[in-house]
Amino acid sequence: MENTIYSLIPPILAILMVVLTRRVLLSLATGILASALLLAEFNLSRTFSIIWDAAKGIFISEGALNTSSVYIILFLLILGVITAFISISGGSRAFGEWAMKRVKTRAGAQLVGAVLGIIIFIDDYFNALAVGQVTRPITDRQKVSRAKLAYIIDSTSAPVCVVSPISSWGAYIIALIGTILAAHGVTEYSAFSAFMQMVPMNFYVWAALGMVIIVAIGNFDIGSMKLHEERAVKEGVLFNPMKTVPGELKDDLPTSSKGSVGDLIWPILALVAGVIGAMVWTGYQATEGNATILSILENTDVTKSLVLGGLFGLIVTMVMFLRQAVVLRGVSSSVFGKGLLEGTKSMMPAIYILLFAWAIVDLIGRLGTGTYLAGLVGDSNFNVSYLPLILFLIAGVMAFSTGTSWGSFGILLPIAGDIAAATDINMILPAMAAVLAGSVFGDHCSPISDTTILSSTGAGSNHIDHVVTQLPYALICAGISIIGYLIIGITGSSFLALVIVIAILIAIFMYSRPRQVKVLP
Repeated sequence: MENTIYSLIPPILAILMVVLTRRVLLSLATGILASALLLAEFNLSRTFSIIWDAAKGIFISEGALNTSSVYIILFLLILGVITAFISISGGSRAFGEWAMKRVKTRAGAQLVGAVLGIIIFIDDYFNALAVGQVTRPITDRQKVSRAKLAYIIDSTSAPVCVVSPISSWGAYIIALIGTILAAHGVTEYSAFSAFMQMVPMNFYVWAALGMVIIVAIGNFDIGSMKLHEERAVKEGVLFNPMKTVPGELKDDLPTSSKGSVGDLIWPILALVAGVIGAMVWTGYQATEGNATILSILENTDVTKSLVLGGLFGLIVTMVMFLRQAVVLRGVSSSVFGKGLLEGTKSMMPAIYILLFAWAIVDLIGRLGTGTYLAGLVGDSNFNVSYLPLILFLIAGVMAFSTGTSWGSFGILLPIAGDIAAATDINMILPAMAAVLAGSVFGDHCSPISDTTILSSTGAGSNHIDHVVTQLPYALICAGISIIGYLIIGITGSSFLALVIVIAILIAIFMYSRPRQVKVLP
């Protein structure tokens, strides 16, 4: 069953279940069972053995602790506790009141999230969670639905990371590009310069970022997003209380009457500074020879850095809480235990989804779903002018099916290089740019993507609501990207293709302008 068309059954089944039932854990469990059955060739005892092995692999890999998964779970728990104590210290309330005096429109609140999403480009996981913590009090006050905030977070985090050379993504991609260029004897540009030349060719990124601005300013609400936004504006209901919302505190916590904006700002700044500092430190420790910014980011341990930075942020948060409880006496210190409990509980839905998603991604990897899809490209005969377009679509399907853009990069970038070298070496950069763009597109659409899950968590949105509301925008941006890749393939001009992409975005913006929402008093 491995590396065949049958390997597509589990991801397709899981995704269909998500759409039909809106129950993500049930859907992921169905995909896991289907994957294990195929791997075991329908032997029931082997099936359960494979499922157990996949579950165990989340925590134990090759006889050692799988620190990557454990660190992400720890970071989520730390972030939940930080969020709870920021609320207890009165930071969230004070920041919301401060922001209301300065951010007086719904569009302004959404733009705050978009700008922060673009500025915080070090890592997509950190982006998704940190931007949500800062922006949520502002968007809540302006009655912006949580689904809209999740869309803004998701559509700025990965797109910015994939075109930023000083990010965990950029370092990984540049290292891959260097290997591919060396393999094909390409010497006219370095891996770094090749990456920078590919940036304007990543049409999905520019379409996605442009669409976020259009949605924020022009109130371009379509599909399910329109329903969520109308309910938020008319009823003040930001999310469906009947659905599971990861990252949302369930019980009302006591709030200090003497809280200030600093009670939110200082913990968040400590979190940001701690994570960035830890990334530099872990990258420097792992770099052999001369340490440069790129070599440090290439070798950094992102998940370990998240935990170290999270602990630093937690320490600062606790200091702020003790100040409120002991010095200012704005809240009782007896609430400490409840804060720990509620903060931890708030992150459990996200952790459950992540655990199931990691298991199905592992099993899909064993089935060779990505390898099968990549082989379709290598075995097909087509006009080289369509190479960027075909790679964009294949990468999109692969990332959608597997839930990982990084895995799609690793498989498809070398294939893109091989095909370009065998046909027209001048197409190597557009081909690799199309892989990057398609991988981010597929990742945006996939309900089993960890970045999609974390964007829901950061925004405090139901996960499936986020997937369903983001999908139409991702498809529109993909359609715009397809036009760009057709133009670059036929004309060879990345400039012309980018101009057309921007022109289409401007046309959409002009169409959406009459639909602006009135400014709230």
